[in-house]
Amino acid sequence: MDQKLDSLEKKVLVELVKLVQKRGMQGTVGGWKEFLNFYDKKFGSSLSDPARRSNDVLSSFLKTFGKEEDLKFLAKALQCHLNRDLVEKSKKIIPVDESSEQRLVCSTLEHPQYPLCYIFPSYEEEWVVTNLGKKSKVMRSNTMYAVDCEMVLCEDGSEALVKVCVVDRKLEVIINELVNPQKAVADYRSEITGVSADDLVGVTCSLADIQKRMKKLLSHGAILVGHSLNNDLQALKLDHARVIDTSLVFKHSDGLRRPSLNNLCKAILGYEIRKQGSPHNCVDDACAAMKLALAVIERGVDCVVREDVPQTERAKLLLHRIPTNVPSEELHRIVPGDFTIEVKPLKS
Repeated sequence: MDQKLDSLEKKVLVELVKLVQKRGMQGTVGGWKEFLNFYDKKFGSSLSDPARRSNDVLSSFLKTFGKEEDLKFLAKALQCHLNRDLVEKSKKIIPVDESSEQRLVCSTLEHPQYPLCYIFPSYEEEWVVTNLGKKSKVMRSNTMYAVDCEMVLCEDGSEALVKVCVVDRKLEVIINELVNPQKAVADYRSEITGVSADDLVGVTCSLADIQKRMKKLLSHGAILVGHSLNNDLQALKLDHARVIDTSLVFKHSDGLRRPSLNNLCKAILGYEIRKQGSPHNCVDDACAAMKLALAVIERGVDCVVREDVPQTERAKLLLHRIPTNVPSEELHRIVPGDFTIEVKPLKS
Protein backbone atom coordinates (compact mmCIF):
# COMPACT_ATOMS: atom_id res chain seq x y z
CA MET A 1 0.00 0.00 0.00
CA ASP A 2 2.96 2.34 0.74
CA GLN A 3 4.20 1.98 -2.85
CA LYS A 4 0.78 2.82 -4.22
CA LEU A 5 0.49 5.89 -2.00
CA ASP A 6 3.91 7.14 -3.11
CA SER A 7 2.88 6.91 -6.76
CA LEU A 8 -0.46 8.70 -6.46
CA GLU A 9 -0.97 12.21 -7.73
CA LYS A 10 -1.52 14.89 -5.12
CA LYS A 11 -5.21 15.34 -5.92
CA VAL A 12 -5.86 11.72 -4.95
CA LEU A 13 -3.88 12.04 -1.72
CA VAL A 14 -5.83 15.19 -0.87
CA GLU A 15 -9.15 13.45 -1.49
CA LEU A 16 -8.12 10.49 0.68
CA VAL A 17 -7.15 12.76 3.56
CA LYS A 18 -10.44 14.61 3.25
CA LEU A 19 -12.34 11.31 3.34
CA VAL A 20 -10.44 10.31 6.48
CA GLN A 21 -11.31 13.66 8.07
CA LYS A 22 -14.95 13.29 7.14
CA ARG A 23 -15.12 9.87 8.79
CA GLY A 24 -13.28 11.10 11.89
CA MET A 25 -10.68 8.35 11.59
CA GLN A 26 -7.83 8.23 14.11
CA GLY A 27 -4.31 7.04 13.28
CA THR A 28 -1.51 6.21 15.71
CA VAL A 29 -1.11 9.91 16.55
CA GLY A 30 -4.77 10.87 16.27
CA GLY A 31 -6.70 12.67 13.53
CA TRP A 32 -5.43 15.01 10.82
CA LYS A 33 -5.00 18.09 13.03
CA GLU A 34 -3.36 16.10 15.84
CA PHE A 35 -0.99 14.60 13.28
CA LEU A 36 -0.05 18.06 11.95
CA ASN A 37 0.69 19.36 15.46
CA PHE A 38 2.92 16.32 16.01
CA TYR A 39 4.57 16.27 12.57
CA ASP A 40 5.03 19.99 11.88
CA LYS A 41 6.20 21.93 14.90
CA LYS A 42 6.37 25.21 12.94
CA PHE A 43 2.87 25.51 11.45
CA GLY A 44 1.00 22.62 13.04
CA SER A 45 -2.75 22.53 12.49
CA SER A 46 -2.83 26.23 11.58
CA LEU A 47 -2.15 25.04 8.02
CA SER A 48 -4.75 22.27 7.93
CA ASP A 49 -5.95 22.46 4.31
CA PRO A 50 -4.71 19.17 2.78
CA ALA A 51 -4.36 20.83 -0.64
CA ARG A 52 -1.67 23.11 0.80
CA ARG A 53 0.39 20.25 2.16
CA SER A 54 3.10 18.30 0.32
CA ASN A 55 2.73 14.73 -0.89
CA ASP A 56 5.18 13.61 1.80
CA VAL A 57 3.02 15.07 4.58
CA LEU A 58 -0.18 13.61 3.16
CA SER A 59 1.38 10.18 2.67
CA SER A 60 2.94 10.22 6.13
CA PHE A 61 -0.45 10.88 7.68
CA LEU A 62 -2.13 8.05 5.76
CA LYS A 63 0.63 5.68 6.84
CA THR A 64 -0.31 6.23 10.50
CA PHE A 65 -3.34 3.98 9.99
CA GLY A 66 -2.65 0.37 10.84
CA LYS A 67 -5.96 -1.13 11.92
CA GLU A 68 -7.33 -3.74 9.55
CA GLU A 69 -10.65 -1.94 9.05
CA ASP A 70 -8.87 1.36 8.33
CA LEU A 71 -6.53 -0.29 5.83
CA LYS A 72 -9.48 -1.92 4.07
CA PHE A 73 -11.23 1.44 3.82
CA LEU A 74 -8.14 3.18 2.44
CA ALA A 75 -7.45 0.37 -0.02
CA LYS A 76 -11.01 0.52 -1.34
CA ALA A 77 -10.98 4.31 -1.66
CA LEU A 78 -7.59 4.12 -3.34
CA GLN A 79 -8.80 1.54 -5.86
CA CYS A 80 -11.77 3.77 -6.76
CA HIS A 81 -9.42 6.62 -7.57
CA LEU A 82 -7.05 4.39 -9.52
CA ASN A 83 -9.95 3.06 -11.61
CA ARG A 84 -11.31 6.52 -12.33
CA ASP A 85 -7.86 7.83 -13.17
CA LEU A 86 -7.40 4.94 -15.58
CA VAL A 87 -10.65 5.53 -17.49
CA GLU A 88 -10.05 9.30 -17.45
CA LYS A 89 -6.71 8.79 -19.17
CA SER A 90 -8.37 6.50 -21.72
CA LYS A 91 -10.48 9.44 -22.89
CA LYS A 92 -7.43 11.59 -23.57
CA ILE A 93 -5.28 9.00 -25.32
CA ILE A 94 -7.38 7.43 -28.09
CA PRO A 95 -5.38 4.75 -29.94
CA VAL A 96 -5.62 4.52 -33.72
CA ASP A 97 -6.86 0.94 -33.53
CA GLU A 98 -9.35 1.68 -30.76
CA SER A 99 -12.17 -0.84 -30.69
CA SER A 100 -15.84 0.03 -31.18
CA GLU A 101 -16.47 -1.23 -27.64
CA GLN A 102 -13.89 1.17 -26.21
CA ARG A 103 -15.36 4.04 -28.23
CA LEU A 104 -18.72 3.45 -26.53
CA VAL A 105 -17.00 3.40 -23.14
CA CYS A 106 -15.42 6.76 -23.98
CA SER A 107 -18.77 8.08 -25.26
CA THR A 108 -20.29 7.24 -21.88
CA LEU A 109 -17.45 8.86 -19.95
CA GLU A 110 -17.54 12.02 -22.05
CA HIS A 111 -21.26 12.67 -21.50
CA PRO A 112 -21.83 15.82 -19.40
CA GLN A 113 -24.02 13.88 -16.96
CA TYR A 114 -21.48 11.12 -16.32
CA PRO A 115 -19.67 12.91 -13.44
CA LEU A 116 -23.00 13.54 -11.73
CA CYS A 117 -24.30 9.98 -12.08
CA TYR A 118 -21.22 7.84 -11.53
CA ILE A 119 -19.59 9.17 -8.38
CA PHE A 120 -20.52 6.54 -5.81
CA PRO A 121 -19.86 6.34 -2.05
CA SER A 122 -17.75 3.27 -2.84
CA TYR A 123 -15.70 3.57 0.34
CA GLU A 124 -18.77 2.84 2.46
CA GLU A 125 -19.48 -0.50 4.07
CA GLU A 126 -20.99 -3.18 1.82
CA TRP A 127 -19.67 -1.53 -1.37
CA VAL A 128 -17.39 -3.54 -3.66
CA VAL A 129 -14.82 -1.98 -6.01
CA THR A 130 -13.52 -3.91 -9.01
CA ASN A 131 -9.81 -3.90 -9.74
CA LEU A 132 -9.15 -2.97 -13.36
CA GLY A 133 -5.51 -4.02 -13.22
CA LYS A 134 -3.04 -2.71 -15.80
CA LYS A 135 -4.16 -0.34 -18.54
CA SER A 136 -2.58 -2.34 -21.38
CA LYS A 137 -4.70 -5.38 -20.55
CA VAL A 138 -7.87 -3.56 -19.56
CA MET A 139 -8.21 -1.51 -22.71
CA ARG A 140 -7.82 -4.55 -24.94
CA SER A 141 -10.72 -6.45 -23.41
CA ASN A 142 -13.93 -6.38 -25.47
CA THR A 143 -15.80 -8.80 -23.20
CA MET A 144 -19.21 -7.34 -22.39
CA TYR A 145 -21.99 -8.19 -19.94
CA ALA A 146 -25.32 -6.37 -19.64
CA VAL A 147 -27.15 -6.03 -16.34
CA ASP A 148 -30.56 -4.96 -15.09
CA CYS A 149 -31.77 -4.77 -11.49
CA GLU A 150 -34.98 -4.25 -9.55
CA MET A 151 -35.16 -2.61 -6.15
CA VAL A 152 -37.68 -2.54 -3.30
CA LEU A 153 -38.27 0.27 -0.81
CA CYS A 154 -37.31 -0.68 2.76
CA GLU A 155 -38.88 0.56 5.98
CA ASP A 156 -35.73 2.50 6.87
CA GLY A 157 -36.16 4.56 3.70
CA SER A 158 -33.36 2.87 1.76
CA GLU A 159 -33.66 0.81 -1.40
CA ALA A 160 -32.50 -2.79 -1.61
CA LEU A 161 -31.72 -5.13 -4.47
CA VAL A 162 -34.46 -7.72 -5.02
CA LYS A 163 -33.76 -9.04 -8.52
CA VAL A 164 -30.81 -9.05 -10.89
CA CYS A 165 -30.15 -10.38 -14.37
CA VAL A 166 -26.90 -10.49 -16.34
CA VAL A 167 -26.55 -11.57 -19.96
CA ASP A 168 -23.47 -11.98 -22.11
CA ARG A 169 -22.77 -10.75 -25.62
CA LYS A 170 -24.70 -13.69 -27.10
CA LEU A 171 -27.71 -12.80 -24.91
CA GLU A 172 -27.23 -15.96 -22.89
CA VAL A 173 -28.38 -15.54 -19.27
CA ILE A 174 -25.46 -15.69 -16.83
CA ILE A 175 -27.28 -14.54 -13.69
CA ASN A 176 -31.03 -14.40 -13.10
CA GLU A 177 -31.67 -14.32 -9.38
CA LEU A 178 -34.13 -13.11 -6.79
CA VAL A 179 -32.26 -11.49 -3.91
CA ASN A 180 -33.29 -11.39 -0.26
CA PRO A 181 -33.23 -7.69 0.80
CA GLN A 182 -32.45 -8.80 4.39
CA LYS A 183 -34.42 -5.79 5.63
CA ALA A 184 -38.04 -5.08 6.42
CA VAL A 185 -39.71 -4.07 3.13
CA ALA A 186 -42.18 -1.19 3.04
CA ASP A 187 -43.06 -1.44 -0.66
CA TYR A 188 -42.27 -4.28 -3.06
CA ARG A 189 -43.26 -2.02 -5.99
CA SER A 190 -44.80 -5.11 -7.54
CA GLU A 191 -46.32 -3.14 -10.41
CA ILE A 192 -42.75 -2.30 -11.51
CA THR A 193 -40.58 -5.11 -10.13
CA GLY A 194 -43.04 -7.93 -10.69
CA VAL A 195 -41.93 -9.26 -7.28
CA SER A 196 -44.15 -9.90 -4.26
CA ALA A 197 -43.46 -11.01 -0.69
CA ASP A 198 -44.50 -14.56 -1.59
CA ASP A 199 -41.83 -14.71 -4.30
CA LEU A 200 -39.09 -14.19 -1.71
CA VAL A 201 -40.13 -17.00 0.61
CA GLY A 202 -37.14 -19.32 0.93
CA VAL A 203 -34.81 -17.04 -1.09
CA THR A 204 -31.34 -17.10 0.49
CA CYS A 205 -29.32 -15.31 -2.19
CA SER A 206 -27.86 -12.11 -0.72
CA LEU A 207 -26.37 -8.90 -2.07
CA ALA A 208 -22.92 -10.15 -1.05
CA ASP A 209 -23.46 -13.35 -3.07
CA ILE A 210 -24.30 -11.33 -6.19
CA GLN A 211 -21.36 -8.98 -5.64
CA LYS A 212 -18.92 -11.92 -5.55
CA ARG A 213 -20.28 -13.24 -8.84
CA MET A 214 -20.23 -9.79 -10.45
CA LYS A 215 -16.68 -9.10 -9.32
CA LYS A 216 -15.51 -12.39 -10.85
CA LEU A 217 -17.32 -11.66 -14.13
CA LEU A 218 -15.87 -8.18 -14.42
CA SER A 219 -12.28 -9.12 -13.70
CA HIS A 220 -9.72 -8.61 -16.47
CA GLY A 221 -11.39 -5.41 -17.67
CA ALA A 222 -14.79 -6.68 -18.85
CA ILE A 223 -17.24 -3.92 -19.87
CA LEU A 224 -20.57 -3.63 -18.07
CA VAL A 225 -23.52 -2.47 -20.21
CA GLY A 226 -26.87 -1.13 -19.06
CA HIS A 227 -29.51 1.55 -19.49
CA SER A 228 -29.17 4.21 -16.78
CA LEU A 229 -26.57 1.79 -15.48
CA ASN A 230 -25.69 4.02 -12.54
CA ASN A 231 -28.97 3.00 -10.89
CA ASP A 232 -28.08 -0.68 -11.23
CA LEU A 233 -24.58 -0.14 -9.84
CA GLN A 234 -26.11 1.78 -6.94
CA ALA A 235 -28.44 -1.16 -6.24
CA LEU A 236 -25.56 -3.64 -6.48
CA LYS A 237 -23.29 -1.38 -4.39
CA LEU A 238 -20.69 -2.06 -7.03
CA ASP A 239 -18.20 0.46 -8.41
CA HIS A 240 -16.96 -0.56 -11.85
CA ALA A 241 -15.34 2.10 -13.99
CA ARG A 242 -15.46 0.51 -17.46
CA VAL A 243 -19.09 0.94 -18.49
CA ILE A 244 -21.39 1.56 -21.46
CA ASP A 245 -24.58 3.38 -20.51
CA THR A 246 -27.04 3.36 -23.42
CA SER A 247 -28.97 6.27 -21.90
CA LEU A 248 -25.81 8.38 -22.35
CA VAL A 249 -24.53 6.87 -25.60
CA PHE A 250 -27.79 7.52 -27.46
CA LYS A 251 -29.09 11.07 -27.63
CA HIS A 252 -32.33 12.72 -28.68
CA SER A 253 -32.03 14.98 -31.70
CA ASP A 254 -32.61 17.97 -29.39
CA GLY A 255 -29.47 16.94 -27.48
CA LEU A 256 -31.12 17.59 -24.13
CA ARG A 257 -33.05 14.55 -22.94
CA ARG A 258 -31.88 11.05 -22.07
CA PRO A 259 -33.96 8.58 -24.11
CA SER A 260 -35.98 5.86 -22.37
CA LEU A 261 -35.17 2.21 -22.96
CA ASN A 262 -38.59 1.60 -24.48
CA ASN A 263 -38.19 4.48 -26.97
CA LEU A 264 -34.72 3.29 -27.93
CA CYS A 265 -36.02 -0.22 -28.57
CA LYS A 266 -38.73 1.17 -30.85
CA ALA A 267 -36.40 3.54 -32.68
CA ILE A 268 -33.27 1.35 -32.97
CA LEU A 269 -34.39 -2.26 -32.59
CA GLY A 270 -37.87 -1.96 -34.08
CA TYR A 271 -39.90 -3.38 -31.23
CA GLU A 272 -41.60 -2.24 -28.03
CA ILE A 273 -40.01 -3.75 -24.95
CA ARG A 274 -43.14 -3.57 -22.82
CA LYS A 275 -46.69 -2.32 -22.88
CA GLN A 276 -47.52 0.70 -20.75
CA GLY A 277 -48.23 -0.32 -17.15
CA SER A 278 -46.57 -3.73 -17.46
CA PRO A 279 -43.92 -4.70 -14.87
CA HIS A 280 -40.26 -4.70 -15.82
CA ASN A 281 -38.58 -7.88 -16.98
CA CYS A 282 -34.92 -8.00 -15.98
CA VAL A 283 -33.95 -10.46 -18.70
CA ASP A 284 -35.67 -8.43 -21.42
CA ASP A 285 -34.16 -5.15 -20.21
CA ALA A 286 -30.62 -6.55 -19.93
CA CYS A 287 -30.92 -8.09 -23.42
CA ALA A 288 -32.26 -4.82 -24.82
CA ALA A 289 -29.29 -2.85 -23.44
CA MET A 290 -26.87 -5.36 -24.95
CA LYS A 291 -28.68 -5.31 -28.32
CA LEU A 292 -28.48 -1.51 -28.39
CA ALA A 293 -24.73 -1.56 -27.74
CA LEU A 294 -24.24 -4.24 -30.39
CA ALA A 295 -26.35 -2.24 -32.88
CA VAL A 296 -23.71 0.49 -32.73
CA ILE A 297 -20.71 -1.85 -32.54
CA GLU A 298 -21.72 -4.32 -35.27
CA ARG A 299 -24.07 -2.32 -37.49
CA GLY A 300 -22.88 1.22 -36.91
CA VAL A 301 -26.35 2.64 -36.23
CA ASP A 302 -26.69 6.36 -35.60
CA CYS A 303 -26.66 7.28 -31.92
CA VAL A 304 -28.92 10.30 -32.51
CA VAL A 305 -32.53 9.27 -31.92
CA ARG A 306 -35.26 11.13 -33.76
CA GLU A 307 -38.76 11.19 -32.36
CA ASP A 308 -41.28 8.84 -33.92
CA VAL A 309 -44.06 11.38 -34.35
CA PRO A 310 -47.53 9.90 -35.09
CA GLN A 311 -48.95 10.61 -38.54
CA THR A 312 -51.79 12.68 -37.02
CA GLU A 313 -49.26 14.94 -35.29
CA ARG A 314 -47.07 15.28 -38.38
CA ALA A 315 -50.08 16.48 -40.36
CA LYS A 316 -50.71 19.44 -38.04
CA LEU A 317 -49.84 22.99 -39.09
CA LEU A 318 -49.65 25.42 -36.20
CA LEU A 319 -50.39 29.05 -37.02
CA HIS A 320 -49.83 31.69 -34.37
CA ARG A 321 -51.15 35.25 -33.92
CA ILE A 322 -54.09 34.72 -36.31
CA PRO A 323 -57.04 36.86 -35.08
CA THR A 324 -59.96 34.68 -34.00
CA ASN A 325 -62.38 36.78 -36.08
CA VAL A 326 -60.72 35.77 -39.38
CA PRO A 327 -63.32 33.73 -41.32
CA SER A 328 -62.41 30.06 -41.86
CA GLU A 329 -63.18 30.53 -45.58
CA GLU A 330 -60.31 33.01 -45.78
CA LEU A 331 -57.89 30.49 -44.25
CA HIS A 332 -59.06 27.80 -46.66
CA ARG A 333 -58.37 30.21 -49.53
CA ILE A 334 -54.82 30.89 -48.29
CA VAL A 335 -53.98 27.25 -47.37
CA PRO A 336 -55.39 24.88 -50.00
CA GLY A 337 -56.49 21.32 -49.20
CA ASP A 338 -58.99 19.46 -47.06
CA PHE A 339 -58.44 20.31 -43.41
CA THR A 340 -60.22 21.29 -40.24
CA ILE A 341 -59.51 24.31 -38.08
CA GLU A 342 -59.08 24.08 -34.33
CA VAL A 343 -58.87 27.34 -32.39
CA LYS A 344 -56.99 27.14 -29.10
CA PRO A 345 -57.68 29.78 -26.44
CA LEU A 346 -54.88 31.98 -25.13
CA LYS A 347 -53.16 30.82 -21.94
CA SER A 348 -54.01 33.01 -18.97
